[in-house]
Amino acid sequence: MSKPPFRADHVGSLLRPLELSDARQQWRDGTLDAEGLKALEDQHIREIINFQEDIGLKSITDGEFRRDYWHLDFITGFEGITLNEETYGHAFSGGGTVGTFSITDKVGKHSGYMRDHFKFLNENTTQTAKFCIPGPGMTHLRSGRQGISETAYPDMESYWPDIIAAYAAEINEMAELGCTYLQIDDVSFAYLCDEDFRKDIVERGDDPDQLLVTYAQALSQAIADRPAGMTVTTHMCRGNFQSTWMTSGGYESVAERMFDEMKVDGYFMEYDSDRAGGFEPLRFVPKDRMVVLGLITSKTPELESKDDIKRRIDEAAQYIDLDQLCLSPQCGFSSTHHGNNLTRDEQRRKLELVVEIANDVWGEI
Repeated sequence: MSKPPFRADHVGSLLRPLELSDARQQWRDGTLDAEGLKALEDQHIREIINFQEDIGLKSITDGEFRRDYWHLDFITGFEGITLNEETYGHAFSGGGTVGTFSITDKVGKHSGYMRDHFKFLNENTTQTAKFCIPGPGMTHLRSGRQGISETAYPDMESYWPDIIAAYAAEINEMAELGCTYLQIDDVSFAYLCDEDFRKDIVERGDDPDQLLVTYAQALSQAIADRPAGMTVTTHMCRGNFQSTWMTSGGYESVAERMFDEMKVDGYFMEYDSDRAGGFEPLRFVPKDRMVVLGLITSKTPELESKDDIKRRIDEAAQYIDLDQLCLSPQCGFSSTHHGNNLTRDEQRRKLELVVEIANDVWGEI
């Protein structure tokens, strides 16, 4: 395919080399300066770009090698949003937790420091540079009203226009730099499939069905003025931290309203386990949008059967046209700097499998 999402695609984050992980820790400890860290990041990003191109992928990321977390690094770049020392109250299946943030003042423009990340990526690949950012709903999902200053925002009706405007401005800045493939990661849509999670949302005073609409509309409004040449997809999953997960539940309860309200070009959807349910919700996908089936798992090292994956694609095609489908892993291999529990060679074989199957099924990548 000449336009993303591609038949063989991937979510974005890739396993960090040990040398880079060590260097980042040295930088935190004050034994390596920022210039030294950047030089190593540049080196390893050039290598991971070559790695992806060598496999045959058309969408190329920087592996998110300059980030600690897929979401916190970007979100805390907005004026008025502050990283907390406390971790998130909900634990992953393995017991791990991640950091949180608070909206402490009126939300303003982004610092824009990740624009340089994109520029470096774009200048060093011969393929399509893909950049990933978390969605605006992620600024509310974790903590809700209690994470947003009542002094800055006495009511939530005044909050959403500010975060939408801040996102829109930064997305337009990325477009001006030449970004033609933007992925907006937002786990909220998959988390809201989980009955226990929905109960927690109700207990804190929110309506999960209304939140679904609010988050989808916020994302849609943030990208409404993007240039015609920019493809925007969204990625949703049920948590991905050191090979563990957070929520379960099929898409049926959210699918119709989600696809109707979220005006993106494609949806990266987790489908690597029974926790994601069946393909029936794909019947609600509009005819002009793509779905990237996350059938290859990034959580475990075992390589999937090519025939099994092809059968699952055939099953999905009972509810959506095969020409609207693509293939990828269900999530990144390293959503946080810790990485999932597999080797870089195992990561490579999984991505090679995505390319091989795409060629077999669609005759293109």
